[in-house]
Amino acid sequence: MRYINCWLLIFSISISFAQEEQPNSVEKALQSFLKHTDLSHAAVSFEAIDLSTGKVVASANPRMAIIPASTVKLFTTATAFQYLGSFYKPITRLYYTGTISEHGVLTGNLIVRGGGDPTLGSRFYTKEGEERAFFADWKNAISELGIKEIKGSVIADASDFGYDGAPAGWTWGDMGNYYGAWASGLTLFDNMTYLYFNTTSNSGDTAELYCIDPYIPSLTVQNRVKSAKVKGDNAYVFGAPFSKDWFVEGQLPIDQSDFKVKAAIPDPEELLAMEFSSFLKQAGIGVHYHYVAMRNVWNAKELIYADAQLIMEYAGKDVNNIAYWVNQRSVNLYAEHLLGLVGLKKYGKGNTSNGTAAVVDYWSDKIATQGIRLTDGSGLSRNNAVSASHFTALLKYMREKGEKEFEKTLPIAGKSGTLASVCKGQAAEGRLIAKSGTMSRIKSYAGYVNTKSGKQLAFAIIVNNHTNSSAALVKQMEPLFNVMANY
Repeated sequence: MRYINCWLLIFSISISFAQEEQPNSVEKALQSFLKHTDLSHAAVSFEAIDLSTGKVVASANPRMAIIPASTVKLFTTATAFQYLGSFYKPITRLYYTGTISEHGVLTGNLIVRGGGDPTLGSRFYTKEGEERAFFADWKNAISELGIKEIKGSVIADASDFGYDGAPAGWTWGDMGNYYGAWASGLTLFDNMTYLYFNTTSNSGDTAELYCIDPYIPSLTVQNRVKSAKVKGDNAYVFGAPFSKDWFVEGQLPIDQSDFKVKAAIPDPEELLAMEFSSFLKQAGIGVHYHYVAMRNVWNAKELIYADAQLIMEYAGKDVNNIAYWVNQRSVNLYAEHLLGLVGLKKYGKGNTSNGTAAVVDYWSDKIATQGIRLTDGSGLSRNNAVSASHFTALLKYMREKGEKEFEKTLPIAGKSGTLASVCKGQAAEGRLIAKSGTMSRIKSYAGYVNTKSGKQLAFAIIVNNHTNSSAALVKQMEPLFNVMANY
């Protein structure tokens, strides 16, 4: 009898092990995805965890840290929510130096000190043609002091974010284009200008560049853009931060007038000084001397502020608002600003290196951060490295902290943001909420899945060096997403 019981015990244990070894539906879908020939030479990091138990549902190279593209914005926005708070607002301050006479003459300078607000004149908050409305608020505050004339300059000070320009790892092909606009302590108009072209009916003709708005002082542009039988904007702007030498090449559709190509403003600090000085003159407040960018008089900064008097504080949009556009529309500029604001609060200067150091330091005692490498806040840098398990740990922490506002910023599959067309009409529609990431040969997603059985999953998938188109790769991922939704 004793031998029979032993054999029964061994038999039951064998069955138990056999049952444990059977892959679940998510594991099967993952293995099916990994068999695609487009991934033969790709690096893939995947992990899905059950948030109620913390157990891994399925994984493949979960600790492989590779280039995450825009999913890195999850770290940026999560840190902003946790470290700055949902309702934190960056502040722009106006000062004057010198004295104001009884006749309203300011013998001194007007200073605009930036605090890293990315929303001044932003297209996300202002109607076309009303981008300069915030200048009117500033002008009214100046007029309330009785100032009618300025015997001095308008000085723009963006030094709180430093003058490093674009983060490390941003490519030459990105920096001049609107999505490669870098974060300045004084950002305006989304740090974006428009190049207006007229094209001819003949393919190969050079397109006419006839206007740049807003105007960039001292800018020179080599125009190599051709008229062609193409659809949409196929023109690219090449220009580095602070450089006034640009060249534009590529193709635009034939027979077009007023075709707009978006480009990054090379020196937002200088442009704001020029724009505000011009606005004041048009409003009847004379400014005697040429506008000044603090970067050009850096050595005199302490002297300039020695007798400065605060005129007003101008609050921007809060973290809730800014993070919404970061994750819904993957706005790189806003992400870099949130990173800068975190660095500014922790280290006193909001440059990229301070921001990334502050992010990693914040999470170092909350999740396992070994292997993470962050060199920007938007994911445009190819020097970033993050694994799927880093993302699931972050997402688990944010869920445990009850950060509902953070989750509200994430696109919903089949419904909103960058996921509006993903799994449309399929099982994952409305159940998968995530941040996406896309670069050449890179595709990633990270977020949450509310399954039909009531389970809550956190997941991340990062693919590097695939040989498919991005759209086709997403189609290959959708069955995996749907299986998670049905899990």
